[in-house]
Amino acid sequence: MLLRQGDKVGIVGCSNALSMSNKTNIDELLRIVERFRLIPICSDFLYEKYSVFSGDALDRGKALMDFYLDPQIKAIFDISGGDIANEILPYLDFQVIKKNYKPFFGYSDLTTIINSLYSQTGYYSYLYQLRNLVYDEREEQQERFVHSLFHNSNELYDINYTFLQGEGMKGIVVGGNIRCFLKLAGTPYMPDFRNKILFLESLGGDVGLMTTYLNQYKQMGVFQKINGILLGTFTKMEKEKLRPTIEELVINIVGDVKLPIGKTEEIGHGVNSKCLVIGKQYIF
Repeated sequence: MLLRQGDKVGIVGCSNALSMSNKTNIDELLRIVERFRLIPICSDFLYEKYSVFSGDALDRGKALMDFYLDPQIKAIFDISGGDIANEILPYLDFQVIKKNYKPFFGYSDLTTIINSLYSQTGYYSYLYQLRNLVYDEREEQQERFVHSLFHNSNELYDINYTFLQGEGMKGIVVGGNIRCFLKLAGTPYMPDFRNKILFLESLGGDVGLMTTYLNQYKQMGVFQKINGILLGTFTKMEKEKLRPTIEELVINIVGDVKLPIGKTEEIGHGVNSKCLVIGKQYIF
């Protein structure tokens, strides 16, 4: 996708409210966006109003829809995360979104929104957190962002990976956060897994949690339908060097040596994370 200087972009928070303690960080992020000659337009529902909420589900859903309906908004960036993004799904009009498509960026709990956008409209969305532009790898992230979104480079999207088993795989990528994606199970928003590549990553979670999540995917019949699995970073497990490793767990639970399984260190919750396009066909 390409942006141009002077474009307006929407800034939303579909998941948990941002703490006011984050406001300085967010203000810096907005200044960076403005330095790129973009015009950030912020939702009224970003910061905490009560408990984990910046507003009720209807408010947050309407804020997102308003950006889709505004022809001046050229892309939408969600800067939230947490647990509650899926409660806005009934308040999204996917037919309207399909007619007024614009790129949506988010990660973690926004896995629910991103995959719903794909399953209901067939369009791409982008697994990426705009706040990477102010984190420790900010200089490299800002360079990738500008080159890729303004100058049609692939720096933000090109990822390195290795195969744990198999030698290649092809298919449309679905998935995201291993926990959050499961919130769509049993709902009309879950994508069809046939011939897909399943991407999975996680910030928290130990061996027990990863085991139960992976077994739920298995019991849903996912591993029998997909063309392969791409694992991103599993921050807690990898930082604490937990055993069995996520790679060992996946191989053991999948139990199919013919299913290709890849691993990348460049997609996930790390500050160096690149962007994976959900709904796009990849050849790994």
